[in-house]
Amino acid sequence: MLDISVIVPLYNEAESLPELAAWIDRVMQENGFSYEVIFCNDGSTDESWKVICELHEKYPQMHGMSFRTNHGKSPALHVGFGMAQGNVVITMDADLQDSPDEIPELYRMITEDGYDLVSGWKKKRFDPLSKTIPTKLFNATGRKGSGIHNLHDFNCGLKAYKGEVVKHIELYGDMHRYIPYIAKNAGYGKIGEKVVQHQARKYGKTKFGLDRFVNGYLDLITLWFLNRFGAKPMLIFGLWGTLVFLIGFIAVLCIVCHKLWVLNTVGSGTLITDMPAFYIALTCMLLGGQLFLAGFLGELISRTAQERNKYDVAETI
Repeated sequence: MLDISVIVPLYNEAESLPELAAWIDRVMQENGFSYEVIFCNDGSTDESWKVICELHEKYPQMHGMSFRTNHGKSPALHVGFGMAQGNVVITMDADLQDSPDEIPELYRMITEDGYDLVSGWKKKRFDPLSKTIPTKLFNATGRKGSGIHNLHDFNCGLKAYKGEVVKHIELYGDMHRYIPYIAKNAGYGKIGEKVVQHQARKYGKTKFGLDRFVNGYLDLITLWFLNRFGAKPMLIFGLWGTLVFLIGFIAVLCIVCHKLWVLNTVGSGTLITDMPAFYIALTCMLLGGQLFLAGFLGELISRTAQERNKYDVAETI
């Protein structure tokens, strides 16, 4: 088995790839690692795939795969994890903001210190305030929501994993931001952190935007919900549906009993259909039934979703 697999997801990074490849190769040769590099081209519209093919000819241990269209970073990492053969797996971005010089220490922390996963922390950043401030808020929320309190940079692309970890976690959508949380939920709870060097972007422009910031919070809520109730959606929908239905049903019974009492004592009174409480109670019964049905459908869907991670890979080398 190889010592290290380096997975590099990328989108329109043709300019930075030759420099990154040479840098990785130099670090590996200096430390005597057997390695492979897997470039995961996420449907780039520039010459990225052409450059990857050229790098494969120059460095036979460097491989790649290319999506026909842009799917996102998580699908690219998911396919890369499936291709990885190394005892330790390193992920890094292709924009040269992650330093390959960090690889030997990350490798040591996995193999000698026994960590399942080590996440980089870019303590000193060279990003604009429009990115650093949302990132700090995002990471604070991530620590609180995930229960992993020792991580300061969930979204850092530079991470190291035991080889078995990447084979037992599932990525889709934009869940790459919370790989440590996903690994923890999969039973790999020894998660560490290492302060890493951050370098200013040398080529191209950042792909960070407000949409990614907002999506990060939504993804955290999704992960928390799926972890708690994904396997058994009836536990939450069925419970709340039953409670809401019972509240509405009891309210209807009370209204009917009150109406019968009024008829027996007074002889006349307000029609039930003229009472707002009656319609509120009926609404509760309907909502309760719908929640219960949602839980039932969720149970069916959770057992039939077999194609969530099928992507159209155009080429591999």
